[in-house]
Amino acid sequence: MGTSTSRIRRLAGAGLHATYVSLLAVGLSGCVHLHQARLGAGEEPTLIGPAVRDNRTPMDPALSCLASDIAATHKRPVLIGVGDVRDYTGKYSVNEGNAITQGGALMVTSALGKLGGAVGVAERFDPTIAERELGYTDRRQLGDGDVHEVAGPSGTGHVPWLPYYGGSIAASDYYIVGGITELNYDIRSGGIDTEVSQLGPKARIFTQGVAIDLRIVDTRSLLVVKTVSLTKQFTGYEVGFNLFRFFGSDLFDINAGAKGQEPLQLGIRTALEEATLRLVSAVTRIDPARCLAQQSWSVEPARMTLPQRMALPVAGGPKAADAAINATRADGGRSGDSTVQLPFEIGSAELSGAALALVDRIVSAHATGPVEVVIVARDSEAPDPGKRDVLADQRIAALTGALTARGIAPAAITPVWRPDPSDSAIHHEGPGLQAIARLRIGG
Repeated sequence: MGTSTSRIRRLAGAGLHATYVSLLAVGLSGCVHLHQARLGAGEEPTLIGPAVRDNRTPMDPALSCLASDIAATHKRPVLIGVGDVRDYTGKYSVNEGNAITQGGALMVTSALGKLGGAVGVAERFDPTIAERELGYTDRRQLGDGDVHEVAGPSGTGHVPWLPYYGGSIAASDYYIVGGITELNYDIRSGGIDTEVSQLGPKARIFTQGVAIDLRIVDTRSLLVVKTVSLTKQFTGYEVGFNLFRFFGSDLFDINAGAKGQEPLQLGIRTALEEATLRLVSAVTRIDPARCLAQQSWSVEPARMTLPQRMALPVAGGPKAADAAINATRADGGRSGDSTVQLPFEIGSAELSGAALALVDRIVSAHATGPVEVVIVARDSEAPDPGKRDVLADQRIAALTGALTARGIAPAAITPVWRPDPSDSAIHHEGPGLQAIARLRIGG
C-alpha cells in the first residue's frame, strides 16, 4: 500500500472514544503483513516480516537467455574481473547520507554471477585477503595442516608451510569499470492541493532520473572493447486527504494518505545489469537483441486467477489432460484435494528454504488426505522447450527426493501433468507464475 499515515488528535470537548483509534489501527494493520515471534526465552516478541528471497530484477530472464546463448557456443568461458564502479554524482545529504548506492561494483559482480558459469569471474575488486596470504606464503608462515616436500641443497625436506612457485592466480581476459554519473531531481513534477473549510484532497507526482557509464577493457592490451551509457527515469506519487473540523464538542484533525516511488537503488541495479549484459555480449560476440527483448518490465494482470489451458500430459492423452484441467478450481487445486504451489527460482532446480518449509507442509497435509503439488516458476523464465523439459525433470526429482527423505513412499508420488517436450507455451498459474508440472501425493 506504500507509506500510509493516519492520525486523530483530541483538541477539545468531552472526549474521543478509544474505539475510533482502535478502528484506525485496524485499518492501518491491513497495509502490512507482520507477525510476532519470541526468538529467545525471556525475550519480548519480535515483529517478523516477509521471508528472505533472491534479489530479482526485470533483467533476470535476459541474463538467463544470454547464459544459454554463451553456453551454446561451446567456447572456453572468458574470465572477467570487476574494478571500481563508483558513484560520481556527488549527491549527499547530511541527514540521509549518499543518495546513490556505493555498491555498484558488487551489483555488476552479482550480474556476472547470474550468468551461471557461462563466464568466469575473477576477483579484482577486493583481493586483500589473497594478497595477505600470498605474503604469509612468501614468508613461509602459511600452512594447511599437512607436511609438504620441498627440494633443497641437501635433498628433499619436509616442511609444515605451503611452498609457492608462482602462477596460481588466473589471468583475466577483460575487466569492467565505470560508474553512476547522473542523478537528476525534478525532471518533471506537478500536483494539486485544495482545501475548502479546511477539508480537501491533495495529489502530487514527480520524476527523477539516473544515468550510468560502464566500459569493458581488454586486460592485456588495456584497449576499451565497448562502452555503454544508459539512463532510467523513476516516477513517484503522493496522495492525501485532510479533515480539520468540530463535531459537537470534539475537534477532529485527520490526515490520511499514501505515497510510493519505484525503488531508486533497484532501478540502478537493473540498469547496471543491462549494461553488463551488453558488455559481455560484445566480448563473446553474441547479439544481445533477442535476450534484451525478454526483460520482464510488464506485469501480469492482477485479476488473472485460472490457469490457461495446458498442453497434453506426457502420459494419458488428451482426455487425461482435459479431465485434470476441467476439474481445476480457482485456487489451483482439484475438488477434494489440498493444493500447494511449490516455487523454484529462475533456472534453478534447488529447493530454497521457503520451498523446504512448503515440503514439510505437504508432508503434514498428506497425513489427512491427498495433496496436489503444482511446481511453479516465474513466468519470465523462458528457456527453449528441450531445456525446460530437462529442468522439469530435475525439479521433480528434487521434490521427490525431499518427500522420500521425509518418509513418503515414492509409489505415493504420481505425476499428473507436465508440458510436452516440444511445447513452447507458458502455462500461467496465477499472476507472475507459470506451471512446470503437477504431482499428486497420496490417494
